[in-house]
Amino acid sequence: MGDSSTQPGPGAPRIMEAILLLALFLCGIPAMEFPVYRMQQYSLEGHTHGCKSVQVNAESRTLEAEILSRRCVLMRITEFSVERWSRVLAQSVAAVLILVPPESPAELQGPVQEFVEREMEILRNETLFPVYFAIENAALLDMYGETRSVSHSLTSASAWEVLFGMVMGSGFQMTTSEVQSKPIVHPVIITLEGQLMGRGGDAAELPSVVIVAHYDSFGAAPYLAYGADSNGSGVSMFLEMIRLFHQLYSDWRTQPRYNMVFALTGGGKFNYHGSKRWLEEHLDHSETSVLHENVAFVLCLDTLANGDALHLHVSRPPPEGSAQWEFLRQLQLATQSPPSRGLNFSLIHKKINLGENFLAWEHEQFSLRRLPAFTVSHLRNHKSGMRKSILDTRPRVDMRRLRRNTEVLCEALARVLYPDTTKGNLQNLQIFKGALRVDEERLSATLNWLASQPRSAQLIDRTHPVLSTAEHLFKRHLKDVRRHVFKADERHPEFVFYDQMKQTMTSHRVKPAVFDLFMAVIIAAYLGVIHKAVQNSGPAYNRFVLLITKQKRR
Repeated sequence: MGDSSTQPGPGAPRIMEAILLLALFLCGIPAMEFPVYRMQQYSLEGHTHGCKSVQVNAESRTLEAEILSRRCVLMRITEFSVERWSRVLAQSVAAVLILVPPESPAELQGPVQEFVEREMEILRNETLFPVYFAIENAALLDMYGETRSVSHSLTSASAWEVLFGMVMGSGFQMTTSEVQSKPIVHPVIITLEGQLMGRGGDAAELPSVVIVAHYDSFGAAPYLAYGADSNGSGVSMFLEMIRLFHQLYSDWRTQPRYNMVFALTGGGKFNYHGSKRWLEEHLDHSETSVLHENVAFVLCLDTLANGDALHLHVSRPPPEGSAQWEFLRQLQLATQSPPSRGLNFSLIHKKINLGENFLAWEHEQFSLRRLPAFTVSHLRNHKSGMRKSILDTRPRVDMRRLRRNTEVLCEALARVLYPDTTKGNLQNLQIFKGALRVDEERLSATLNWLASQPRSAQLIDRTHPVLSTAEHLFKRHLKDVRRHVFKADERHPEFVFYDQMKQTMTSHRVKPAVFDLFMAVIIAAYLGVIHKAVQNSGPAYNRFVLLITKQKRR
């Protein structure tokens, strides 16, 4: 057996535990990791937009701090304002992390409404510092609360309170990986096309009604752009129309003397690039396209699941007696019928502004090629923030209104395709009922599926489930189904997308630099006391020995 004096005493573990706790206190708690989503970064027609940087390595502060330079600014959407964002831009911040509520607020008002309306302005110009979004949870809110307390203490009127807050407060060092964003190699925009052929001696000579909807979504962060209303509602209605009109066209006795062309377009939020390239392929590179022949009109579906109004947006008023004018008339009548009573309808005429970099509505791409076209939407103005917002989520969609709007548009279309139904006593005939009724459960399931996944154009590739599933439905109900894959020009790309849209951010609890100075002063004072005690220990020891000796003699 060894000498027992070399074994640690019973108090050693407690001493080691105290030292370990002190080390943890000084060095910080274990790091917390959480997913973050970078703000959009893309180039369109030579103009760069969004966030250029990726890397973050800075201490956190909230807007309560007066000095934000070289800090990672934490803010919540519920406290957003133009003045605060301008203040962030005015200072040389290192990064911004915006906390997004897990569910959109029931009412968009105050700061939340202001964020929605200003969301696209944030992307208008290139931002040099990285901007990230994160979904709020308990841990992030705790971190935000502590950072806010520290930031608030730094703005105190009392110098002592400021010093105390700097010493006792804890900050967080926010870091991401050191990678930089790069252009996505060979990005594509894909458009699906299918047809229903009308009854006639030569179907190619029949007039065609073209139904269009773009499937991609948009928002400040691609991975948070679920686009439930814009344009998940339009795609849901689009697919339901395919199912219903397929049933009418499948029986020769109910086949109208119109062809129907369905186009599910990509790049809708990027100046409707999928529609533009699809038109070029049909009109410039094909001599037998249905779009070369008699196009009655083009109907674009966009944002149709809310509100109590339907607005028909046109670039030029339809001439009286044309198929476009007849659809306008029938749509107005359909909104006045009992099943849809209370639904307001209006025609909004807006000329195409060729001086703008972005078109307002999808029908303008068709109008530029001299095709009669319009867009139907519950939005009166194309500048509505909800068309391009990360807060456009499934809870904000009203399925009852989407079903009603689908019924109204289907009835109006059917009255154009079957002109005999508008004569005599058949004027109030309701076609889509019974086996042909609009299926709200199917609409809801489709919208739930679309709104469960981000559909920003950067994230859509050839194998994306939205495209594969839609293509399956096309082949089930339509004929001559085609997939058009459009690539950017290699020399002068019309669009450039960038990667690193999703990152993992790490937060380490840290003390401010002044805390190191404070600890250095405390340690120096402690060592000074020990040094003084050691120097004076001789006389004190002699007095102690003398006292003990006297006690023994007594």
